Amino acid sequence: MSSGAGGVFTTLRQRPVIYWALYDCANSAFATTIMAGFFPIFFKQYWSAGDASLSTFRLGLANSLASFILALLAPLLGAMADQGKSRLRFLLAFTVLGVIASAGLYWVQMGAWHWAAAMYVAASMGFWGGLIFYDSLLLDVSPPEKFDLVSGFGYGMGYLGGGVLFALNVWMTLQPSRFGLADAAAAVRVSFLTVAIWWSVFSIPLLFGVKEKKSAPSLSFDRSLTAAFRELVRTFHEIRRYRALLIFLLAYWLYIDGVNTVIKMAIDYGLALGFPTASLIQALLIVQFVGFPAAILFGWLGNRYGTLGGIFIGLTVYVGVTIYAVSMDDVRDFYYMAIAIGMVQGAVQSLSRSWFGALVPLDRAGEFFGFYNMVGKFASVLGPALMGISALLIGSRYSILSLVVLFVAGSALLLKARNAARLNSHAE
Repeated sequence: MSSGAGGVFTTLRQRPVIYWALYDCANSAFATTIMAGFFPIFFKQYWSAGDASLSTFRLGLANSLASFILALLAPLLGAMADQGKSRLRFLLAFTVLGVIASAGLYWVQMGAWHWAAAMYVAASMGFWGGLIFYDSLLLDVSPPEKFDLVSGFGYGMGYLGGGVLFALNVWMTLQPSRFGLADAAAAVRVSFLTVAIWWSVFSIPLLFGVKEKKSAPSLSFDRSLTAAFRELVRTFHEIRRYRALLIFLLAYWLYIDGVNTVIKMAIDYGLALGFPTASLIQALLIVQFVGFPAAILFGWLGNRYGTLGGIFIGLTVYVGVTIYAVSMDDVRDFYYMAIAIGMVQGAVQSLSRSWFGALVPLDRAGEFFGFYNMVGKFASVLGPALMGISALLIGSRYSILSLVVLFVAGSALLLKARNAARLNSHAE
């Protein structure tokens, strides 16, 4: 197996791989511009202005509702797609939902927070629901020995695509007259339309240019639903057979909770330290553009030197970042932290996906990636709770140190998962 530059280029220039990676470029527009960037701010200042606490409650409720629904449905949806061998059709359905709901935010009027929340929940379900089937299609476009490289390429394209559109949208809000817009509010509303267009265009190659590997005929909706329930019951009974996979999911739940908490709390942490909002947005852009080459580089490193080694490097950096964050007193420190996070955030996510993909049975990829995404959706509970409790006990500045527990515990379980996988391979 060639692992040099020529082998990398040969793998990444294949059409199924390019088409698959472009979908990450597509839906990352929602993750950056809407989810992480404009929606939280615009919701507070435009749709739900007034009582800040009430606005926070409404926004939190919308996020929790979308996450809870998808977490419950993820394994069943994945199992249904496996039964009918229709992951691309499910992906198309969730993409259409996300695109329409993202565009719908443009027409929500000032003060109509309930419509904004409803559209956001629908768009989030389109985004997270689509990931179940997108992630599992990794097994259709890449051989197992190239999972790390291809998965990293997908995340890299996501960082690039999401970053480019977000940079354009930030420019629109800073200079709306240059784009023929009345003010920053109009620019933000138009940015929701750009997300819908971007998501649509870059989804086309995967949805209509990739052929799913089929080993069984498609089933009707009611038959696939019945078969999916039966398959899930069987999986719960047989879960002990997949010991390495089960331990990995526990490890992933812990350390990805830490990663998600850093993603969600970094801006808030910077504001608490008194850093300007504009500087924090710039830091978010730094993460995007550093993450593009870094995710691809770590994919190559994982392909050549080992997947878990790359994950451990990333988690070690996260431990260092959380310790470093305590001593930050200048916005430049926040930029340094953004660079470090950008280097490993996509690596941890992409290598986790590829290692999990190597563990799952091919004919049940949708179902198992449903569990994977379910764990990912529930992995935003421990970190914020630990930081909240720690803030009361030792102060806000030091609360971020509590995340070290998640990274260390996740790493310890990851070692156990590796040992279990080795034992399983020897047994076979």
